[in-house]
Amino acid sequence: MEEKLIIEKSFPGRKSYSLPCWESDEQIQDCIPQKYLRNEKAELPETAEIDIVRHFTRLSQKNFSVDTNFYPLGSCTMKYNPKFNEQVASMDGFAHLHPLQPQSTAQGILKLMYHLEKSLSAICGMDAFTLHPSAGAHGELTGMLIIKAFHKKNNQSQRKDVIVPDSSHGTNPASACMAGFNVITIPSDKNGMVDLNKLKETLSENTAALMLTNPNTLGVFEVNVKEIARLVHEAGALLYYDGANLNPLLGLARPGDMGFDVVHVNLHKTFSTPHGGGGPGSGPVGVKKRLIPFLPVPRIVENNDVYSLDETNPDSIGKITAFYGNTGVILRAYAYFLINGIDGLTKSAQIAVLNSNYIMRRLEKYYNIPYPASVMHEFVISLKEEAEKLGVRAIDVAKWLIDSGIHPPTIYFPLIVNEALMIEPTETESKETLDEFIAQMIKIKETMAQNPDLFHHLPQKTDISRPNEVIAARNPVLTWKKI
Repeated sequence: MEEKLIIEKSFPGRKSYSLPCWESDEQIQDCIPQKYLRNEKAELPETAEIDIVRHFTRLSQKNFSVDTNFYPLGSCTMKYNPKFNEQVASMDGFAHLHPLQPQSTAQGILKLMYHLEKSLSAICGMDAFTLHPSAGAHGELTGMLIIKAFHKKNNQSQRKDVIVPDSSHGTNPASACMAGFNVITIPSDKNGMVDLNKLKETLSENTAALMLTNPNTLGVFEVNVKEIARLVHEAGALLYYDGANLNPLLGLARPGDMGFDVVHVNLHKTFSTPHGGGGPGSGPVGVKKRLIPFLPVPRIVENNDVYSLDETNPDSIGKITAFYGNTGVILRAYAYFLINGIDGLTKSAQIAVLNSNYIMRRLEKYYNIPYPASVMHEFVISLKEEAEKLGVRAIDVAKWLIDSGIHPPTIYFPLIVNEALMIEPTETESKETLDEFIAQMIKIKETMAQNPDLFHHLPQKTDISRPNEVIAARNPVLTWKKI
C-alpha cells in the first residue's frame, strides 16, 4: 500500500498536544509575546499522536542503515557504530552542556577535546589539530584557507593554483575553488597513481598545494608519495591530505611521515559515527608546526591541568564555525579511540584491507577490475563492457542490490572509470556477509547473460519503483502542494 504524506493524513480538529493556556487567541498572546507570533497560520498537519508515531516509525523501517543492512559504500566508510559510543554521547554531563556556559564549568569536555586532538596528532603524525570543522568538506575548506594564509604571510600570494589528481576525493576541487584557488587536474598513470611526469610539468611558482587522497578513490596506495612530497616542497608548495580514506592506514602508516603538511580526518567515517544524508559530521584538521599559527580560533590550551579556549592568535584564519565543532561526533570518536586503543585501531585497518581484497579476488573472474593490483580498503569494478554488450549499467546493478537487501556501492565514481562500482566493505562485516554479497554479484552476472532486460525493471520490492531520473533531476517535486 502506498504511504501517504503526513499532510494527507491531516483531519481538521485533530491534534497531538494539550496546552490549556493556548485555547484562544487572547490566551496565546498571554503566553507568547506579540512580536514572536506568526502573522499567518502555519499550514501544519492536524493529526493524532498515534498517527504521527506510526507514520514516522513506518518510514524509518523503510530505510537502509548500517544497523539493518550491509552498506559497502565506497569512499564513504560506512562502518558499524558501537552502541557504547551512543551511551557516552548521551551521558548527562555531556548532553546537558551549553556552549556559552563558563569554561570553568566545562572542564570535562574541554579536557576530552584536548586529548582527542593529541590522539589525532599521534595517529596522523601531525603537530597540532583543530576540531572546529563540522564535515569532511568543511575540513578541506579549512585546510585550504590555512594554506592560503601561510602563503600570504610569506609574501607568496601569487600561489593561486591547487593541483588535484583525477583520482582524488570528489569534493577536493570544490573546496579549493571556494577558498579562492584555481584548480588544475592532472591524470593518473596506468597503475591508477599520480602521473609523476604530469606533476612535474604542472608544478610552478604559482602552485599553492597538491591535494592528495591516499589511498586514492581507486583504492590504490600512492607508493611514490615521498617522491611526490619532495617535488611539491621543492616547488615551494604544500601537500594536503584528504583523510576520507584514512581507515586502512590506522596504526600502519601516518600521513605526517609521508610528507603531508595539512591533514583532515573524517571522524564520522574513520572513527565510527552514524552518518549519511548530509550529517552529522566532523572534519578535524591537523597541521605541521610551521602552520600552527594559522589554525582557527579558539584553540584549547592547558595550563596546570586547567583547560581554556584561547583566541589570541593574530595569524589565525579566524572562526570557521560558531562554537567548537560537532561535540556529539567528537564524543563518539573519542569513545571509539578508548574502546580500541592503538592495537584495536591497527587491527581494524588490517581487516578493512583484508575484506576489500577478499571480495575483489573472488569477483575478478566475473567482472572487469581496471586496477587489479592489491588494493587497500576499497576497489572499483567497471561495467563498461556489460553496458555496451548487454545494456546493463551500473545503476541497474545498484537497483538489483536494493531488492536483495544490500545498499548499493557508490556508482559512477571515480569519474575516470566508466560505469564504476566502488566497493568498500569496511572491517565491521563478517565473512558470511561478504560471501552473501559476493553470491549476489555472481548471480547478477549470470542473470545479465540470460535476461538483461530484467535489470531495466528493477527494483520490484520497494515502495517506489524506478523513477525517471532525468525528469526527477530536472523537475524535482519539492513540495506537497500542487503548483
